[in-house]
Amino acid sequence: MIRFIAHYGIHFIVPIIIAIYFYKENKLWSAIILLSAIVIDVDHLLATPMFDPYRCSINFHPLHTYWAIGLYTLLFAYKKTRIIGLALLIHILADTVDCYFIRQTI
Repeated sequence: MIRFIAHYGIHFIVPIIIAIYFYKENKLWSAIILLSAIVIDVDHLLATPMFDPYRCSINFHPLHTYWAIGLYTLLFAYKKTRIIGLALLIHILADTVDCYFIRQTI
């Protein structure tokens, strides 16, 4: 239960909190952009089985590889793409936390 709350809390609650506190003038659009990073989970459709509760996404799915994470970090480094990079890095953080919990149970 803690794993579920931590994982999905970071996916959905953390972006909203960041939008409210750091993007006060455009909190609605910021929240939408930050929450839209969930779209990178489309790469889970390429896996067999598509869902495995004990599989770590990091460096398994194409949009969760270390190369992709490097790209997300570069997006975060530039002001014009910072919010997109932040959104993607928050998503990766959520999946990293999930991987931590998976390793604790195995």
